[in-house]
Amino acid sequence: MAGIVLVGAQWGDEGKGKITDLIADDFDYVVRFQGGNNAGHTVMHAGKTLKLHLIPSGVMYPHITPVIGNGCVIDPKVLLEEMDRLEADEISTHRLLISCNAHLIMPYHRDLDGASERRLGSQEIGTTRRGIGPAYMDKASRLGLRVQDLVDEHIFRKKVEAALHEKNDILEKVYGLPTYTVDQIADEYLAYAERIKPHIAETSALINRALDADQWVLFEGAQGALLDLDHGTYPFVTSSSPTAGGACTGVGVGPKRIDRVLGIAKAYITRVGSGPFPTELSDEVGRSLIEVGAEYGTTTGRERRAGWFDGLIARFAVQINGLTDLVITKLDVLSHLDRIKVCVAYEYEGSRYNDLPAHQTVFHHARPIYEELPGWKTDITHCRTFEELPKAAQDYITFLEDLAEVPVAMIAVGPSREQTIMRRWPSRP
Repeated sequence: MAGIVLVGAQWGDEGKGKITDLIADDFDYVVRFQGGNNAGHTVMHAGKTLKLHLIPSGVMYPHITPVIGNGCVIDPKVLLEEMDRLEADEISTHRLLISCNAHLIMPYHRDLDGASERRLGSQEIGTTRRGIGPAYMDKASRLGLRVQDLVDEHIFRKKVEAALHEKNDILEKVYGLPTYTVDQIADEYLAYAERIKPHIAETSALINRALDADQWVLFEGAQGALLDLDHGTYPFVTSSSPTAGGACTGVGVGPKRIDRVLGIAKAYITRVGSGPFPTELSDEVGRSLIEVGAEYGTTTGRERRAGWFDGLIARFAVQINGLTDLVITKLDVLSHLDRIKVCVAYEYEGSRYNDLPAHQTVFHHARPIYEELPGWKTDITHCRTFEELPKAAQDYITFLEDLAEVPVAMIAVGPSREQTIMRRWPSRP
């Protein structure tokens, strides 16, 4: 085993950062393969809570090389601020590598992101307004700038000039916003280049050589399966591919390089921003999940919406990612409940759906069909083996395994690294 992908199996915010931090010690490289600073991972380190937005969680380990892959979009100002924060906490970033082919988030991307959301009004997608979507749009339309452009001032200025021919018109004539000059952007971004240049590398070749040498590589995704641009709840999705296939394109490795795919899922489910959510709870139980689970976004601080575990979403995530294992996080958040519901099917206009419906109208208006299980009503944060869990908690995990049709490899019963039950994770020989 050498290449392992770790992805979110819901709408993101499942606790991927903690699990990456937990298992990263076995790896030589941890590679972020998509997204930008619209996502965040919260990890505990030396008694401190650290919030990461771009840099892979493996940066905590001095022997690991953290890599930002070509599938990411990078705001260089945000990246450097994050590096400075880590260095201030005595966490070195000198091993960090950045793909020369990753795309840059430009100032006009942030402006256009915010302006587009404001114009949509009540129909807004719920983006973080950090320019991620517009940066991916320019990537697809071949108008983007890449990290490697920072090291050639002539190329950088020519590409900015070409982009501004279009962007300034849109900023001024569509949104009534200020425009930019080439000098304005070049003065800012070429200053960033001096610090970023030592970290720029051809990371695809590097990771393929590492895999050839039987080194261990963890491919770390942001967001979750239901936010995938192709397979998620479109248009309330992100602009990249946070599914396992995105690891191949977002790093530049072939699918045969992937040996195992871990899907991270909460013991309930949350989503942030707009979009359909069949099992959403708007009652006191939902409020308790938000408060007990501290369901507030790492990047934006926005309150997440909460609901019961959705088995159809879990099976869908297994299918599109080829999950070999599930990791259930925040099981302890359910410990205060007398009864726990799990969605096992949907009902729409008299028809039962046992799998996630493809048609958006059905998904938007589906009524969840639940099975109810007993709660355990006791503190489980001290449990370190499956057998130490109360019988009702064991039965709940077994129920989720049967529903998702994939084994649960780990169970998180608290926020710290040691509050994790390891069931089937092989340590590196």
